Amino acid sequence: MKICYLNGPNLNLLGTRQPEIYGKSNLSDIAALIRQRATSRNIEIGFRQSNSEGQLVEWIHEIADDYHYLAINAAAYAHTSIALRDAISGTGIPSIEIHLSNIHAREAFRHQSMIAPVCQGQICGFGASSYLLALEACVMLEAKKANQTTKP
Repeated sequence: MKICYLNGPNLNLLGTRQPEIYGKSNLSDIAALIRQRATSRNIEIGFRQSNSEGQLVEWIHEIADDYHYLAINAAAYAHTSIALRDAISGTGIPSIEIHLSNIHAREAFRHQSMIAPVCQGQICGFGASSYLLALEACVMLEAKKANQTTKP
């Protein structure tokens, strides 16, 4: 199984940007944590970050052919980007939305996600562990898919 993690704007600042909200782990720490867990389960991981909405859209198009699942922390773009929503929907790649903070307990403008309706689910509020939970969600989806194909 192959999972690509895409990370949106300002996530390159993790560890220093508002650690009381986003935690002290930087994106490299999170990537290492994911890769360690994935390796023990024989899962291949891609991990990318961009501050550009257009780059994220391009990557979604690319990974749809090479990966089984997308785990996406679109950051602020989750609340504003119809382009990301259309890319996820248009490619059909099964996707899990990730947020480090609990977006529903924050400012009202963060409560609405444009991409949530085209994702299998949303994980938020668990800090860096949200990324690990997304890995587990992908494993669960894969097992469910395998189970469905083996039944008559």
